[in-house]
Amino acid sequence: MVTLAEVAQHAGVSASTVSYVLSGKRSISASTRERVELSIRQLGYHPNAGARALASSRTNIIALMVPLRTDMYVPVMMEIAIAVATTARTHGYDVLLLTGEEGPAAVRRIAGSSLADAMILMDVEMHDERLPLLRESGRTAVLIGLPADTAGLTCVDLDFEATGALCVEHLSDLGHREIAVIGEAAAVYERHTGFAERTVDGIRAKAQETGVRVLHRPCEGGYAAMAGTLARVYDERPGTTGFIVQNEAAVEPLLNLLQQQGRAVPEDVSVVAICPEQVATQASVRLTSVAIPAQEMGRRAVEQVVAKLAGRGTDEVELLAPELTVRASTGPAPA
Repeated sequence: MVTLAEVAQHAGVSASTVSYVLSGKRSISASTRERVELSIRQLGYHPNAGARALASSRTNIIALMVPLRTDMYVPVMMEIAIAVATTARTHGYDVLLLTGEEGPAAVRRIAGSSLADAMILMDVEMHDERLPLLRESGRTAVLIGLPADTAGLTCVDLDFEATGALCVEHLSDLGHREIAVIGEAAAVYERHTGFAERTVDGIRAKAQETGVRVLHRPCEGGYAAMAGTLARVYDERPGTTGFIVQNEAAVEPLLNLLQQQGRAVPEDVSVVAICPEQVATQASVRLTSVAIPAQEMGRRAVEQVVAKLAGRGTDEVELLAPELTVRASTGPAPA
């Protein structure tokens, strides 16, 4: 392995000058800095992480808290996590992944140690138990998600209220007056998970505004659960002609069940999904959908962290505007 002394010899400077270039603790002339950085690149030098942390009080690590629950669609969570990791790397940071359902204990563990410089929290609940400790710790953090109280927090998320409203508006414009919402598993709402609750809030507000009747039913996903949910929907609202689906595991079972019942999509029933683009385009009927901008959410969260660590960031809520793409699954309501 190349040593700091070898970099100094190659660049024709002292070892302390190389150290100052790496740490940024002292002002170094532009020409000297360029010469040292060129030697670092040519020799392939990588500073010892432990020594660097001791010298600078920085670890260059971001802790990403992403509880992997069985009732959540893991591919979306991992797409966000990968975007966080790749973006962090471009800024010179590595990512420490915490996937357990530790709650406040995970925040306490990171805040009370030198494991990471900052935290990114995912799977944010409306009244998330992690947030009081996070505020108290004063550690740099960004949330991918939106709690009920955002005071003193930096958050990045898709605007799920606007997403729900956009789905209702699209179906209402097509003449649908009875809409059923196939939601996430019941446990997601029992935890008051932010994205799920905000979507339903947006749906209900727009439905009231447009005079549309809405029935919301959680669903565990899978064929059997979807069959039971669909039967209950038509028992309660036999005139339902529009569906909004926020549950990736329920998409294909719903389309199959509608076909088996002789309900053609979109001639008899229209379906709008809130899901990743891949799920919408690879369904048996190409779905009109609002995509989850997973990569953009992960990228923006890291950029906010980096800005805050550099003293440039502010506490703010950044909501990404939803975009609805019309495909083959929606059409005018049947006469």
